[in-house]
Amino acid sequence: MRLLTTLPLLVLVLRAAETRKSARSGRGRAHSRANAVKRYVADCKGYVEYGAKFLDCQGHRLTAVLLGWPEDIDHLLLAQNKIQVLQDNTFSHFRKLQSLDLQQNEISLIEEGAFNGLSKLTTLLLQHNRLQVATEAMLIPMARLSHLRLHDNPWRCSCQLDSLVRFLQVPSNRHMGNFAKCAEPTHLWGQHLKQLDATLLCSPEFQPVALPSRPPGIQKHLDATLLCHTYVFPKPLLECKSRGLKTIPADIPASIVKMDLSFNNITHLRPKEFVAVKDLKLLNLSSNGLERIDTDAFAGLLYLRELDLSNNNLRYFSYGVLEDLYYLRILSLGGNPWICDYNIHYLIYWLKHHPAVDYTGLVCSEPHEFQGWPVENYVKTYNAECPKDKQVGSQTDTAQPGLTSQELTAETEEVPDLLPNPLRDRRRKKFEIIRLN
Repeated sequence: MRLLTTLPLLVLVLRAAETRKSARSGRGRAHSRANAVKRYVADCKGYVEYGAKFLDCQGHRLTAVLLGWPEDIDHLLLAQNKIQVLQDNTFSHFRKLQSLDLQQNEISLIEEGAFNGLSKLTTLLLQHNRLQVATEAMLIPMARLSHLRLHDNPWRCSCQLDSLVRFLQVPSNRHMGNFAKCAEPTHLWGQHLKQLDATLLCSPEFQPVALPSRPPGIQKHLDATLLCHTYVFPKPLLECKSRGLKTIPADIPASIVKMDLSFNNITHLRPKEFVAVKDLKLLNLSSNGLERIDTDAFAGLLYLRELDLSNNNLRYFSYGVLEDLYYLRILSLGGNPWICDYNIHYLIYWLKHHPAVDYTGLVCSEPHEFQGWPVENYVKTYNAECPKDKQVGSQTDTAQPGLTSQELTAETEEVPDLLPNPLRDRRRKKFEIIRLN
Protein backbone atom coordinates (compact mmCIF):
# COMPACT_ATOMS: atom_id res chain seq x y z
CA MET A 1 0.00 0.00 0.00
CA ARG A 2 2.79 2.40 0.88
CA LEU A 3 4.50 1.50 -2.41
CA LEU A 4 1.40 2.36 -4.39
CA THR A 5 1.17 5.71 -2.59
CA THR A 6 4.76 6.75 -3.15
CA LEU A 7 4.92 5.84 -6.85
CA PRO A 8 2.61 8.67 -8.04
CA LEU A 9 4.51 11.16 -5.86
CA LEU A 10 7.82 10.05 -7.37
CA VAL A 11 6.47 10.46 -10.90
CA LEU A 12 5.26 14.00 -10.12
CA VAL A 13 8.66 14.95 -8.68
CA LEU A 14 10.48 13.64 -11.77
CA ARG A 15 8.16 15.52 -14.12
CA ALA A 16 8.64 18.77 -12.19
CA ALA A 17 12.41 18.35 -12.35
CA GLU A 18 12.28 17.79 -16.11
CA THR A 19 10.09 20.89 -16.53
CA ARG A 20 12.53 23.09 -14.58
CA LYS A 21 15.44 21.65 -16.57
CA SER A 22 13.77 22.34 -19.93
CA ALA A 23 12.85 25.87 -18.80
CA ARG A 24 16.45 26.56 -17.79
CA SER A 25 17.75 25.18 -21.09
CA GLY A 26 15.22 27.31 -22.99
CA ARG A 27 16.32 30.42 -21.14
CA GLY A 28 19.93 29.45 -21.84
CA ARG A 29 19.26 29.14 -25.57
CA ALA A 30 17.41 32.44 -25.64
CA HIS A 31 20.23 34.07 -23.70
CA SER A 32 22.83 32.68 -26.10
CA ARG A 33 20.81 33.95 -29.09
CA ALA A 34 20.58 37.39 -27.53
CA ASN A 35 24.32 37.38 -26.90
CA ALA A 36 24.97 36.37 -30.53
CA VAL A 37 22.95 39.32 -31.80
CA LYS A 38 24.68 41.65 -29.38
CA ARG A 39 28.08 40.38 -30.35
CA TYR A 40 27.28 40.86 -34.03
CA VAL A 41 25.89 44.33 -33.48
CA ALA A 42 28.87 45.15 -31.27
CA ASP A 43 31.14 44.50 -34.26
CA CYS A 44 29.71 47.69 -35.74
CA LYS A 45 31.14 50.80 -34.18
CA GLY A 46 28.69 53.48 -33.10
CA TYR A 47 29.94 56.96 -32.33
CA VAL A 48 28.92 60.61 -32.35
CA GLU A 49 30.85 63.26 -34.27
CA TYR A 50 29.80 66.92 -34.57
CA GLY A 51 26.46 65.99 -33.03
CA ALA A 52 25.66 63.36 -35.69
CA LYS A 53 25.29 59.64 -34.94
CA PHE A 54 27.38 57.20 -37.01
CA LEU A 55 27.12 53.42 -37.31
CA ASP A 56 30.30 52.01 -38.86
CA CYS A 57 29.84 48.45 -40.18
CA GLN A 58 32.61 48.52 -42.79
CA GLY A 59 34.53 45.37 -43.61
CA HIS A 60 32.38 42.88 -41.65
CA ARG A 61 31.51 40.63 -44.63
CA LEU A 62 27.82 41.37 -44.23
CA THR A 63 25.46 40.02 -46.89
CA ALA A 64 22.40 42.00 -45.76
CA VAL A 65 21.22 44.77 -43.46
CA LEU A 66 20.40 43.20 -40.09
CA LEU A 67 17.65 43.85 -37.61
CA GLY A 68 18.59 45.21 -34.21
CA TRP A 69 20.66 48.16 -35.42
CA PRO A 70 19.78 51.55 -33.89
CA GLU A 71 17.22 53.35 -36.02
CA ASP A 72 18.04 56.94 -34.99
CA ILE A 73 21.43 57.08 -36.75
CA ASP A 74 22.35 59.87 -39.19
CA HIS A 75 25.10 58.10 -41.16
CA LEU A 76 25.36 54.38 -42.00
CA LEU A 77 28.71 53.04 -43.29
CA LEU A 78 28.41 49.65 -45.03
CA ALA A 79 31.43 49.77 -47.34
CA GLN A 80 33.65 46.73 -48.00
CA ASN A 81 31.02 44.06 -47.36
CA LYS A 82 29.44 41.24 -49.42
CA ILE A 83 25.98 42.68 -50.11
CA GLN A 84 24.68 41.57 -53.54
CA VAL A 85 21.02 42.63 -53.63
CA LEU A 86 19.10 45.55 -52.10
CA GLN A 87 15.49 44.48 -51.69
CA ASP A 88 12.43 46.69 -51.23
CA ASN A 89 12.27 48.56 -47.89
CA THR A 90 15.80 47.51 -46.90
CA PHE A 91 16.40 50.85 -45.16
CA SER A 92 12.82 51.96 -44.48
CA HIS A 93 13.30 51.98 -40.68
CA PHE A 94 16.24 54.44 -40.81
CA ARG A 95 14.03 57.52 -41.13
CA LYS A 96 16.71 59.99 -39.99
CA LEU A 97 19.45 58.74 -42.27
CA GLN A 98 21.36 61.51 -44.08
CA SER A 99 24.14 59.49 -45.76
CA LEU A 100 24.47 55.87 -46.83
CA ASP A 101 27.82 54.38 -47.87
CA LEU A 102 27.46 51.13 -49.87
CA GLN A 103 30.65 51.27 -51.93
CA GLN A 104 32.94 48.27 -52.44
CA ASN A 105 30.23 45.64 -52.12
CA GLU A 106 28.99 43.17 -54.76
CA ILE A 107 25.67 44.86 -55.49
CA SER A 108 24.26 43.83 -58.87
CA LEU A 109 20.54 44.47 -58.28
CA ILE A 110 18.63 47.30 -56.60
CA GLU A 111 14.86 46.93 -56.41
CA GLU A 112 12.85 50.10 -57.01
CA GLY A 113 11.66 50.33 -53.41
CA ALA A 114 15.01 49.62 -51.76
CA PHE A 115 15.39 53.20 -50.54
CA ASN A 116 11.81 53.75 -49.37
CA GLY A 117 11.62 55.90 -46.26
CA LEU A 118 14.90 57.74 -46.82
CA SER A 119 13.32 61.15 -47.32
CA LYS A 120 16.17 62.92 -45.49
CA LEU A 121 19.05 61.21 -47.32
CA THR A 122 21.41 63.63 -49.07
CA THR A 123 24.40 61.38 -49.92
CA LEU A 124 24.34 57.89 -51.49
CA LEU A 125 27.58 56.09 -52.38
CA LEU A 126 27.25 53.13 -54.76
CA GLN A 127 30.62 53.21 -56.53
CA HIS A 128 32.85 50.13 -56.89
CA ASN A 129 30.00 47.61 -57.22
CA ARG A 130 28.59 45.38 -60.01
CA LEU A 131 25.62 47.44 -61.15
CA GLN A 132 24.77 47.20 -64.84
CA VAL A 133 21.23 48.56 -64.90
CA ALA A 134 19.26 50.95 -62.69
CA THR A 135 16.32 53.29 -63.14
CA GLU A 136 15.33 56.71 -61.92
CA ALA A 137 12.47 55.10 -59.96
CA MET A 138 14.83 53.86 -57.23
CA LEU A 139 15.82 57.48 -56.51
CA ILE A 140 12.32 58.92 -56.16
CA PRO A 141 11.97 58.28 -52.37
CA MET A 142 15.11 60.37 -51.72
CA ALA A 143 13.74 63.85 -52.36
CA ARG A 144 16.75 65.59 -50.77
CA LEU A 145 19.44 63.58 -52.54
CA SER A 146 22.22 65.88 -53.74
CA HIS A 147 25.32 63.63 -53.96
CA LEU A 148 25.22 60.31 -55.81
CA ARG A 149 28.31 58.31 -56.77
CA LEU A 150 28.01 55.54 -59.34
CA HIS A 151 31.46 55.20 -60.91
CA ASP A 152 33.40 51.96 -61.28
CA ASN A 153 30.28 49.94 -62.08
CA PRO A 154 29.98 47.95 -65.35
CA TRP A 155 27.07 50.03 -66.72
CA ARG A 156 25.28 48.53 -69.73
CA CYS A 157 24.25 51.58 -71.76
CA SER A 158 21.00 50.40 -73.28
CA CYS A 159 17.34 51.43 -73.22
CA GLN A 160 17.02 50.16 -69.63
CA LEU A 161 19.39 52.90 -68.49
CA ASP A 162 17.55 55.68 -70.31
CA SER A 163 15.65 57.18 -67.33
CA LEU A 164 18.72 57.17 -65.07
CA VAL A 165 20.91 58.84 -67.71
CA ARG A 166 18.32 61.57 -68.30
CA PHE A 167 18.05 62.14 -64.55
CA LEU A 168 21.82 62.49 -64.15
CA GLN A 169 21.99 65.01 -66.99
CA VAL A 170 19.56 67.46 -65.37
CA PRO A 171 21.67 70.62 -64.73
CA SER A 172 20.66 70.83 -61.07
CA ASN A 173 22.06 67.31 -60.47
CA ARG A 174 25.65 68.43 -60.97
CA HIS A 175 26.94 66.24 -58.10
CA MET A 176 25.23 63.06 -59.24
CA GLY A 177 26.82 60.31 -61.30
CA ASN A 178 30.06 62.13 -62.06
CA PHE A 179 32.74 59.86 -63.58
CA ALA A 180 30.30 56.97 -64.19
CA LYS A 181 31.02 55.40 -67.60
CA CYS A 182 29.59 52.83 -69.99
CA ALA A 183 31.17 49.38 -69.98
CA GLU A 184 28.84 47.93 -72.63
CA PRO A 185 28.29 47.90 -75.58
CA THR A 186 31.79 48.21 -76.96
CA HIS A 187 31.01 51.21 -79.21
CA LEU A 188 30.01 53.19 -76.11
CA TRP A 189 32.76 51.94 -73.83
CA GLY A 190 34.30 54.69 -71.73
CA GLN A 191 31.64 57.34 -72.43
CA HIS A 192 30.42 59.29 -69.40
CA LEU A 193 26.77 58.83 -68.50
CA LYS A 194 26.42 62.56 -67.93
CA GLN A 195 27.64 63.33 -71.46
CA LEU A 196 26.01 60.46 -73.33
CA ASP A 197 23.37 61.27 -75.98
CA ALA A 198 20.35 59.75 -74.23
CA THR A 199 18.25 59.76 -77.40
CA LEU A 200 20.46 57.05 -78.84
CA LEU A 201 19.93 54.55 -76.02
CA CYS A 202 16.50 53.44 -77.21
CA SER A 203 16.87 54.27 -80.91
CA PRO A 204 16.67 51.19 -83.18
CA GLU A 205 18.38 53.13 -85.98
CA PHE A 206 21.47 53.62 -83.93
CA GLN A 207 24.34 51.78 -85.55
CA PRO A 208 27.55 50.98 -83.66
CA VAL A 209 30.53 52.99 -84.77
CA ALA A 210 33.89 51.31 -84.47
CA LEU A 211 36.29 53.43 -82.50
CA PRO A 212 39.80 53.82 -83.86
CA SER A 213 42.23 51.57 -82.10
CA ARG A 214 44.80 53.18 -79.83
CA PRO A 215 48.31 53.17 -81.30
CA PRO A 216 50.60 50.65 -79.62
CA GLY A 217 52.59 51.99 -76.72
CA ILE A 218 50.06 54.73 -75.90
CA GLN A 219 48.05 54.01 -72.76
CA LYS A 220 45.04 55.81 -71.39
CA HIS A 221 45.74 57.91 -68.30
CA LEU A 222 43.31 56.38 -65.83
CA ASP A 223 41.60 58.70 -63.39
CA ALA A 224 41.41 58.49 -59.63
CA THR A 225 37.80 57.32 -59.57
CA LEU A 226 38.71 54.06 -61.32
CA LEU A 227 41.99 53.41 -59.58
CA CYS A 228 41.21 54.36 -55.98
CA HIS A 229 38.49 54.14 -53.36
CA THR A 230 36.80 57.25 -52.06
CA TYR A 231 35.16 57.64 -48.67
CA VAL A 232 32.96 60.56 -47.70
CA PHE A 233 32.48 60.05 -43.96
CA PRO A 234 33.70 60.97 -41.47
CA LYS A 235 36.00 63.00 -43.78
CA PRO A 236 36.50 62.80 -47.57
CA LEU A 237 39.35 60.34 -48.16
CA LEU A 238 40.97 59.12 -51.40
CA GLU A 239 42.61 55.75 -50.70
CA CYS A 240 45.12 54.80 -53.41
CA LYS A 241 47.45 52.65 -51.31
CA SER A 242 49.34 49.86 -53.14
CA ARG A 243 47.73 50.47 -56.55
CA GLY A 244 50.94 50.27 -58.58
CA LEU A 245 50.67 53.93 -59.55
CA LYS A 246 53.59 55.57 -61.35
CA THR A 247 52.06 59.05 -61.48
CA ILE A 248 49.52 61.05 -59.50
CA PRO A 249 46.06 60.00 -60.80
CA ALA A 250 44.01 62.50 -62.76
CA ASP A 251 40.54 63.84 -61.92
CA ILE A 252 40.96 63.79 -58.15
CA PRO A 253 37.64 64.97 -56.61
CA ALA A 254 38.03 68.53 -55.35
CA SER A 255 36.31 67.72 -52.04
CA ILE A 256 39.06 65.31 -50.88
CA VAL A 257 40.60 66.25 -47.51
CA LYS A 258 42.85 63.19 -46.97
CA MET A 259 44.84 61.33 -49.62
CA ASP A 260 46.82 58.10 -49.17
CA LEU A 261 49.22 57.41 -52.07
CA SER A 262 51.64 55.24 -50.10
CA PHE A 263 53.30 52.03 -51.35
CA ASN A 264 53.18 52.91 -55.05
CA ASN A 265 55.91 53.58 -57.65
CA ILE A 266 55.73 57.37 -57.92
CA THR A 267 59.32 58.55 -58.40
CA HIS A 268 58.75 62.12 -59.60
CA LEU A 269 56.33 64.86 -58.48
CA ARG A 270 55.76 67.35 -61.28
CA PRO A 271 54.53 70.95 -60.96
CA LYS A 272 50.94 71.55 -59.81
CA GLU A 273 50.08 67.88 -59.27
CA PHE A 274 47.61 68.71 -56.48
CA VAL A 275 46.34 72.12 -57.58
CA ALA A 276 42.75 70.81 -57.92
CA VAL A 277 42.49 69.67 -54.27
CA LYS A 278 42.96 72.96 -52.48
CA ASP A 279 41.32 71.74 -49.24
CA LEU A 280 43.73 68.82 -48.77
CA LYS A 281 44.91 68.53 -45.17
CA LEU A 282 46.73 65.17 -45.13
CA LEU A 283 48.95 63.76 -47.89
CA ASN A 284 50.75 60.41 -47.54
CA LEU A 285 53.45 59.76 -50.16
CA SER A 286 55.54 57.32 -48.14
CA SER A 287 57.20 54.21 -49.61
CA ASN A 288 57.11 55.26 -53.25
CA GLY A 289 60.78 55.40 -54.23
CA LEU A 290 60.29 59.13 -54.70
CA GLU A 291 63.50 60.72 -56.03
CA ARG A 292 62.58 64.17 -57.27
CA ILE A 293 60.10 66.88 -56.29
CA ASP A 294 59.74 69.83 -58.65
CA THR A 295 59.52 73.33 -57.19
CA ASP A 296 55.76 73.82 -57.75
CA ALA A 297 54.69 70.25 -56.97
CA PHE A 298 52.77 71.33 -53.84
CA ALA A 299 51.42 74.55 -55.32
CA GLY A 300 47.99 75.44 -53.99
CA LEU A 301 48.13 73.25 -50.85
CA LEU A 302 47.78 76.21 -48.53
CA TYR A 303 45.85 74.23 -45.90
CA LEU A 304 47.94 71.06 -45.84
CA ARG A 305 48.75 70.17 -42.24
CA GLU A 306 50.41 66.74 -42.50
CA LEU A 307 52.86 65.54 -45.16
CA ASP A 308 54.46 62.07 -45.09
CA LEU A 309 57.51 61.66 -47.36
CA SER A 310 59.17 58.88 -45.38
CA ASN A 311 60.85 55.80 -46.86
CA ASN A 312 61.66 57.27 -50.27
CA ASN A 313 64.87 58.09 -52.16
CA LEU A 314 64.96 61.85 -51.50
CA ARG A 315 68.43 63.38 -51.12
CA TYR A 316 67.55 67.07 -50.83
CA PHE A 317 64.78 69.56 -51.63
CA SER A 318 65.01 72.02 -54.50
CA TYR A 319 64.68 75.64 -53.49
CA GLY A 320 61.04 76.68 -53.10
CA VAL A 321 59.44 73.23 -52.83
CA LEU A 322 57.80 73.97 -49.46
CA GLU A 323 56.90 77.62 -49.97
CA ASP A 324 53.11 77.11 -50.32
CA LEU A 325 52.76 74.97 -47.18
CA TYR A 326 51.88 77.80 -44.80
CA TYR A 327 49.90 75.70 -42.31
CA LEU A 328 52.01 72.54 -42.30
CA ARG A 329 52.39 71.08 -38.81
CA ILE A 330 53.71 67.51 -39.28
CA LEU A 331 56.48 66.56 -41.74
CA SER A 332 57.76 62.96 -41.84
CA LEU A 333 61.15 62.61 -43.57
CA GLY A 334 62.65 59.39 -42.16
CA GLY A 335 64.05 56.61 -44.32
CA ASN A 336 65.50 58.91 -47.02
CA PRO A 337 69.21 59.03 -48.02
CA TRP A 338 69.74 62.72 -47.19
CA ILE A 339 73.07 64.06 -48.52
CA CYS A 340 74.60 66.64 -46.22
CA ASP A 341 76.09 69.22 -48.55
CA TYR A 342 75.14 72.73 -49.56
CA ASN A 343 71.91 71.56 -51.28
CA ILE A 344 70.38 70.52 -47.94
CA HIS A 345 70.60 74.04 -46.52
CA TYR A 346 67.28 75.17 -48.02
CA LEU A 347 65.35 72.55 -46.06
CA ILE A 348 67.00 73.57 -42.77
CA TYR A 349 66.47 77.25 -43.57
CA TRP A 350 62.74 76.62 -44.21
CA LEU A 351 62.32 74.61 -41.02
CA LYS A 352 64.12 77.31 -39.01
CA HIS A 353 61.62 79.89 -40.22
CA HIS A 354 58.64 77.60 -39.56
CA PRO A 355 59.16 76.54 -35.92
CA ALA A 356 55.60 75.22 -35.59
CA VAL A 357 56.42 72.31 -37.94
CA ASP A 358 57.11 69.05 -36.08
CA TYR A 359 59.52 67.14 -38.34
CA THR A 360 61.22 63.74 -37.91
CA GLY A 361 63.81 61.60 -39.68
CA LEU A 362 66.16 64.26 -41.03
CA VAL A 363 69.48 62.38 -40.71
CA CYS A 364 72.59 62.48 -42.92
CA SER A 365 73.42 59.37 -44.95
CA GLU A 366 76.32 60.91 -46.91
CA PRO A 367 79.16 61.83 -46.83
CA HIS A 368 80.71 59.18 -44.63
CA GLU A 369 82.08 61.59 -42.01
CA PHE A 370 78.56 62.92 -41.29
CA GLN A 371 76.67 59.64 -41.59
CA GLY A 372 74.06 59.35 -38.83
CA TRP A 373 74.28 63.03 -37.89
CA PRO A 374 71.12 65.12 -37.58
CA VAL A 375 71.13 67.42 -40.59
CA GLU A 376 70.77 70.54 -38.44
CA ASN A 377 74.00 69.61 -36.61
CA TYR A 378 75.80 69.31 -39.94
CA VAL A 379 74.61 72.79 -40.95
CA LYS A 380 75.97 74.20 -37.66
CA THR A 381 79.41 72.71 -38.36
CA TYR A 382 79.29 74.08 -41.90
CA ASN A 383 78.79 77.60 -40.57
CA ALA A 384 81.44 77.11 -37.87
CA GLU A 385 84.11 76.40 -40.50
CA CYS A 386 83.87 79.94 -41.84
CA PRO A 387 87.15 81.81 -40.83
CA LYS A 388 86.57 84.43 -38.15
CA ASP A 389 88.43 87.14 -40.08
CA LYS A 390 85.94 86.65 -42.94
CA GLN A 391 82.84 86.82 -40.80
CA VAL A 392 80.61 89.86 -40.87
CA GLY A 393 81.57 92.47 -38.27
CA SER A 394 85.19 91.31 -37.89
CA GLN A 395 86.68 94.51 -39.30
CA THR A 396 85.74 96.60 -36.31
CA ASP A 397 87.48 94.10 -34.02
CA THR A 398 90.78 94.30 -35.95
CA ALA A 399 90.81 98.10 -36.37
CA GLN A 400 93.67 100.10 -34.91
CA PRO A 401 93.03 101.21 -31.33
CA GLY A 402 92.22 104.82 -30.75
CA LEU A 403 90.51 105.47 -34.08
CA THR A 404 87.07 106.98 -33.99
CA SER A 405 84.30 105.81 -36.25
CA GLN A 406 84.71 108.91 -38.42
CA GLU A 407 88.45 108.25 -38.80
CA LEU A 408 87.82 104.58 -39.61
CA THR A 409 85.34 105.60 -42.28
CA ALA A 410 87.82 108.06 -43.74
CA GLU A 411 90.54 105.40 -43.92
CA THR A 412 88.31 102.96 -45.78
CA GLU A 413 87.05 105.38 -48.43
CA GLU A 414 87.67 104.07 -51.96
CA VAL A 415 89.09 106.09 -54.81
CA PRO A 416 86.09 107.35 -56.83
CA ASP A 417 87.54 106.24 -60.17
CA LEU A 418 87.81 102.65 -58.92
CA LEU A 419 84.21 102.43 -57.77
CA PRO A 420 81.67 100.56 -59.88
CA ASN A 421 79.82 102.77 -62.30
CA PRO A 422 76.51 102.94 -60.33
CA LEU A 423 78.35 104.12 -57.21
CA ARG A 424 80.35 106.92 -58.75
CA ASP A 425 79.56 110.57 -58.05
CA ARG A 426 76.82 111.54 -60.40
CA ARG A 427 76.58 115.24 -59.48
CA ARG A 428 75.47 117.34 -62.39
CA LYS A 429 78.19 118.98 -64.46
CA LYS A 430 78.04 122.51 -65.91
CA PHE A 431 75.89 122.69 -68.98
CA GLU A 432 75.10 125.27 -71.71
CA ILE A 433 71.66 126.14 -73.03
CA ILE A 434 71.47 126.47 -76.82
CA ARG A 435 68.34 128.03 -78.28
CA LEU A 436 67.17 126.46 -81.52
CA ASN A 437 65.29 128.64 -84.01
